[in-house]
Amino acid sequence: SLFFDRPPVFMMANPAPPSTTFILASQSPRRRELFALLGYPYESLVPDVDEDVHLAAEPATYVRLTARQKAEAIANSLPADRRLIVAADTTVALDGAIMGKPVDDDEAWSMLAALRGRDHQVHTGLCVLDPTTGREFATVATADVTMRDYNDVEIAAYIATGDPFDKAGAYAIQHPIFRPVVAVAGCYPAVMGLPLCDLIPLFRRLGLPDRFDPAALAAAHGGFIHACPSSSVWYNV
Repeated sequence: SLFFDRPPVFMMANPAPPSTTFILASQSPRRRELFALLGYPYESLVPDVDEDVHLAAEPATYVRLTARQKAEAIANSLPADRRLIVAADTTVALDGAIMGKPVDDDEAWSMLAALRGRDHQVHTGLCVLDPTTGREFATVATADVTMRDYNDVEIAAYIATGDPFDKAGAYAIQHPIFRPVVAVAGCYPAVMGLPLCDLIPLFRRLGLPDRFDPAALAAAHGGFIHACPSSSVWYNV
């Protein structure tokens, strides 16, 4: 759910103007593609942070703190202006243990083999920061994900593509060939790395008009639109 890490500095009665632009604290192609669906102009910057600082925390807390860390790093590196900063962090958790990004083929294999045929959780922390006021909005989107029973040959072929190495848990839910996931209970874009269905109501609270195409957002759910508990905020509007 939405909460405020700092005392409110401005009220929703004074909404952000429609001309508001954003800084996306990520160079991830997946997050950039997803954020572009919202229809707002943005700049993509890479935050200079140590993402291992909060690894001792439980998975949902870890991604929340890391997303906040990313947003604040961008804010501290730039002059305060009207642009809103959006940051996210995603992790895979199997039996409560965090799975980060694999460092080599062996670690990718180990992760994919451990996930095979099992349920796990994907947590994505989201932080939106207004650097002109210091006000922060944060949430964590959690999805239960079920992997299919892929075989060793498929694991080897997927690792050979190089795709697992910049992804928590060593997989991309949207990979068109490997297709590792058979079921999702939660928001598909959140599993990809950016919970659009949480951003939309937040933007509305900020007074920003909708600029998204509902059909494009439905398509971004990869056929799992029925599983997204938050899609009702925009779907069939």
